[in-house]
Amino acid sequence: MGVLSQLGQLFLSTLPTVIFVFFLFFFLSRFFYKPLAAVMKKREEETTGAMARARKQAAAAEEKARQHEAAFQAARQEVYRQREAARRSQLADREATLKWARQQSEVLLNQAQATLAAEVAQRKEELQSACQSLAQEIAQAILGMAGGGDRGGVQP
Repeated sequence: MGVLSQLGQLFLSTLPTVIFVFFLFFFLSRFFYKPLAAVMKKREEETTGAMARARKQAAAAEEKARQHEAAFQAARQEVYRQREAARRSQLADREATLKWARQQSEVLLNQAQATLAAEVAQRKEELQSACQSLAQEIAQAILGMAGGGDRGGVQP
């Protein structure tokens, strides 16, 4: 019985330590580990929530950036379209101006040709009449020489 009584004595002497360890375990669990675990869990949830919000905001920012880029592209296309329309309009105006200038120059050329043709015809008439009068004068001069040699050739 010596061993059993020693074991009983050992148990009784360690009983306050065992009770203190259990008390310490429950006390620390209730007042330290549980609140600490709750705070850590709350921080984890907040961190996860913040990360989720950050992802949503990043996605929203990317979507806005895409929208802005699309709007910028549309505006750029509109500017190019307007420039092209203005260029075509200017080309059409230029062609119309050139066509009008060609028509005016053709009219002026035709008028100048008609005036020149009229002047040529007038000069031909003048030359013809001058030729006829000169021919008559020559004929008279020749006939006058043949008929009266005392005049000296040409009549005044």
